[in-house]
Order: sequence, then C-alpha cells, then structure tokens
Amino acid sequence: MRCPFCRADNDRVIDSRAGDDGSSIRRRRECVGCRRRFTTYERVERQLLSVVKKCGEREPFDRDKIKRGLAKACWKRPVSADDIEGVVAALEAELYGTYETDVPSRVLGERLMELLRGLDQVAFVRFASVYREFQDVRDFVEELEPILAETNDQART
Repeated sequence: MRCPFCRADNDRVIDSRAGDDGSSIRRRRECVGCRRRFTTYERVERQLLSVVKKCGEREPFDRDKIKRGLAKACWKRPVSADDIEGVVAALEAELYGTYETDVPSRVLGERLMELLRGLDQVAFVRFASVYREFQDVRDFVEELEPILAETNDQART
C-alpha cells in the first residue's frame, strides 16, 4: 500500500478490526518513511449479478429497483422501511449465495412473492398483480384462494 502523503511503498499495520457493518476490515497503517498514519478498508469484491428477463435481455441487478417495487406494494400498509430493507437484504444474500452471474427474473419475482407473503398479505397481492400481470378479477381470486384457505384452516384450529 502506498502512503498517501509521501508515496512510499513501505508501511506497517498498527490495528485491524471489522468495519461497522461487518462486511469490511478497517486497517490503521503507519508509513515507515514519513511516520504518518492513514486508514484503509478492505472489502470483498462481488461479481455483479445480471437479471435475465423473460425476453432474454440482461440488465444489472439493481437493489434499489427492487426496494422501490416493494415500497409501492407496501404503500399505506403497516410495513416499515426496515422490514422492506430486511426483505431486500435476505433476497440479495440468497442470490449472491446461489448464483454466480445470471439470475432469471422469474426466480427474483417468485422469491420476492414468498418473502412478501410472510410480511403482508395485501402487499403480496399487490406485488403479484403486477408481477403476474393480472388481466381481470378472476386472476385476483385465483391468487387469493390459497391465502383464504390457509386463513380458514388457521381459524378452525
């Protein structure tokens, strides 16, 4: 590591510790040449994921796009920004743990619907209506039938 002050390529690490979020290492260094101190951060370099759409087109995985879609589905629902962030973080960790480069959009949509279903049923139906491109009321009813059956089963027990 070159010293940012004298540009010498000789330093020693004084202290190392995990960064605030646990995904980086903070290193405090001292230049052997000029004796000045500086801090560096070390992070894992992730390979960018691409989302493969239905038409075969690829676009970069966009965490913020998913967050915006979830926020629309959860609008005026008792779902906090932290809840949405938790869903996005869980999805992202799962994707990076499972896929190396390309993720089918179908996988993204289905997994988001599963996560939303556990979070808020109204938000789930809103998201499903856009994702599955509902054409009429029958499509809504078909999506709601399993939820209603599950609710009825829970009420009986």
